[in-house]
Amino acid sequence: MPASEVSAEAIAARLSAVGLATRVEERDDCTAIEAEVPEPLSAASWREVLEAVAQADRFGLLATSSNDRTLWAVVRKTVPATGDVGGPDHQR
Repeated sequence: MPASEVSAEAIAARLSAVGLATRVEERDDCTAIEAEVPEPLSAASWREVLEAVAQADRFGLLATSSNDRTLWAVVRKTVPATGDVGGPDHQR
């Protein structure tokens, strides 16, 4: 199993342990993890969620006007040759 897949599965497992239902998707250049975030989520759970996604190369939270929240994280399959070649606006 590739290292990116192992890292993504570990992140997904930590999110599941907090009670989030996760989806893991293999893409050409990365492994993506998504989870719906329920309302409310305790401060302790948020800390665990943030510690888990901090292990990813990129992560974020999509929130809609209908109060739906989707947490996402991405683990790259290969490391860019020089810095963050995607740039700050290249998150998804």
